[in-house]
Amino acid sequence: MKFHFPYIFIFFLSLLITHGYAQNASTKITGKVIEATSNQPIEYATIAVMQNATKTPITGSISDSKGLFSVETNATDFYIEVNFMGYATQIIKAFKINKNKIDLGVISLAEDLNTLGEVLVRAEKSQTEFKLDKRVFIVGSDISSTGASSLEVLNSVPSVNVSIEGVISLRGSQGVQVLINGKPSVLAAADGNALGTITADMIERIEVITNPSAKYNASGTAGIINIVIKSSEKRGLNGSMSLNAGVPNSNSFGLSLNKRTDRFNLFTQLGFGKRTFKTKSKSLNKDFVNDSTIISNGKSTFDEKFGSLLLGTDFHINDRNVLTLSGTYAFEIEDQLAKSFFDKVYNETTLTDSWLRQDNTEATNPKIRYELQYKKDFKRHEDQDLLFSALGNSFAKDQKSVYTNTTSFGDEPNSLQETRTDYKLEDFTFKLDYTHPFLEKYTLETGSQYDINSVSNDFEVRDFTDNQWISNPDLTNVFNFNQKVFALYTTLAYEDDIWGLKLGLRLENTDLTTELQTTKVLNEKSYGNFFPSVHTSYNINENFSLQLGYSKRINRPGLRQLNPFNNIRNNYSISRGNPDLQPEYTDSYELTSIHKLEKASLNFSLYNRYTTDVIENIISFENSVSTSQPENIGTSNTMGFEFNSKYNFYKWFTLTSDFNINYFNRKGAFETQTFGFKGNRWTTSMTSKFKLPKEFDLEISGNYNSKFVSLQGEISDNFFADMGVRKKILKGKFILNLSIRDVFATRVDERIVSQPSYYTSNSYKRGRFVVFGISYAFGKGEAMEFSGQR
Repeated sequence: MKFHFPYIFIFFLSLLITHGYAQNASTKITGKVIEATSNQPIEYATIAVMQNATKTPITGSISDSKGLFSVETNATDFYIEVNFMGYATQIIKAFKINKNKIDLGVISLAEDLNTLGEVLVRAEKSQTEFKLDKRVFIVGSDISSTGASSLEVLNSVPSVNVSIEGVISLRGSQGVQVLINGKPSVLAAADGNALGTITADMIERIEVITNPSAKYNASGTAGIINIVIKSSEKRGLNGSMSLNAGVPNSNSFGLSLNKRTDRFNLFTQLGFGKRTFKTKSKSLNKDFVNDSTIISNGKSTFDEKFGSLLLGTDFHINDRNVLTLSGTYAFEIEDQLAKSFFDKVYNETTLTDSWLRQDNTEATNPKIRYELQYKKDFKRHEDQDLLFSALGNSFAKDQKSVYTNTTSFGDEPNSLQETRTDYKLEDFTFKLDYTHPFLEKYTLETGSQYDINSVSNDFEVRDFTDNQWISNPDLTNVFNFNQKVFALYTTLAYEDDIWGLKLGLRLENTDLTTELQTTKVLNEKSYGNFFPSVHTSYNINENFSLQLGYSKRINRPGLRQLNPFNNIRNNYSISRGNPDLQPEYTDSYELTSIHKLEKASLNFSLYNRYTTDVIENIISFENSVSTSQPENIGTSNTMGFEFNSKYNFYKWFTLTSDFNINYFNRKGAFETQTFGFKGNRWTTSMTSKFKLPKEFDLEISGNYNSKFVSLQGEISDNFFADMGVRKKILKGKFILNLSIRDVFATRVDERIVSQPSYYTSNSYKRGRFVVFGISYAFGKGEAMEFSGQR
């Protein structure tokens, strides 16, 4: 006993020391939190160490941007809770302690629909604010917590409608410019679905401008939508991939990715596919002088194969400086086969000639677009910023067409004709904008813009005569178009909670040169114009506002209107441009009332537009051939009324409607003929959206355009309907989409010209399109279908 006692004493002493040390040593708990469906890390998840006996927290921590966490505790009787708003809480009681460390590994959190529903009831509601010259839709938690895409958010904005195919319209018009943080972006381009990679929780607000001020191009658009992204939002990887198939051919594959990190937002898009457009056409030319009639019925099939690649990045130099660089390359291969059957009738009863005219066209179109943008925000005021952007765009077309005339009745000889087109276009835009708020209620905006447009079109027509191709000198030439527009602008605004006034002035100087190189015909124009704008608003209460605006606009002739080369697909109905065209000028006035109701938003507008140097197509007729050419014809005074509404009858049913009617008074003359007439036209559209059980969405829309008188005849009315069905799977990670455009195949464009010596009628019909698509989403948000637009 004496021998063993010291050792036993030392052994028990060691146990006591070890036990005491263990009571004072801390345990380190580590792990990683991810989302169950996407496997993406969850930032700001709460990790709580809970006392087993009292169920109260002992200590805790949160996860970082990579989902990682680390927390230490001295407790010995505890369990661990991991939770994040809108997700089911994970309770962990079984774990192993190894050398005072607990490694929980990867912890997956799944969405808790019940919890999410409670959050939505208590959370901030989205709301619309009336500003001086725009409406601002603040995205609240009721939308930002749903995981919806930006297109879904846009559908919640008054006056904005997004079709099931992703087409955005504002007050019924699709001529909308979409900006991201106040600047153009390839993410908002209309020829892809990259906008779908922006999710609701990234969006701070959406601004809607229906009557742009002097800050924007005087040539204008139907309106502007600006999506403002939260500057601090970092959501990891988002994206989607889509596969479409349709009748006629509308087969495409698209992939969009958007990766957000602390300093970079990387985005890319890949798309390729094949599309087919089938068109039916009819034309009738009656020559009352010669008592002859030309009748044609045609069909054409246009096949297009396309591929495109987009790469870009937003580099956040720091919290107040962002640099954007992006580029797109696309390539298209076109094949078109058209057949038209012609009959020539004398005295309306006697058939004198019949023949078939065939057109076989092949073309390749490479496209390149690139942009560099820099934006600086200032610490002094959240709305003070400087923006510089440089955009470039180039497009080329190498096209060849062969026309064959084969006579089946009569004495007309067979003929062979071909055209060659070598077309090149380059556009550059440089823009500088500065916004400076001061004295709390005042804002000064100033900036400049420089646009360069350059086009060269080498066009040749050759006839096959005496077994050889001979160039037709009357139809062959090289057309060069060069336009430079330099602009300066300043706006000054005052705005308080009730009333506001904004004054603007824009100066644009245009230098335009058109040249027919072969025949050495040069046409040079240089003109400068001031474009003032005035906007005022009065908020009667938080749900009712009045806005009054005036702006001067310009419509410069486009390349198609200036290009003098003939379209000879139907050589009895020819169209060509006019290099001598002058621009149109319009004084535009608009009074709008905006109403917010509990379930609806209503907009009523009265407008007046007075336009000088109106551009109209003039038809001339000789030897049974009608030739259309644009000319400047007098003035037009238009008074109109517009109404649009969005009504949420139930959570599952939304109705959007647009109605526009105007009365016009035209005055003018061309050569020896006087053109003066009055008329009216109206258009209406209605879209119904149903949220059905089992995550089905149904959309039905109808559109009607009334008949109205034109310069020399009339434009016929037309009606068409579209519909779509969408099924969401796995909370929107998969989307099945079926869309039908022109459901009843009733959309026919018909133009009639009726004059004392002749009568012409031309109509075109494309028919029904049916497309089925499936999409899969990466990361947050929902899958978005890739439309495969050109």
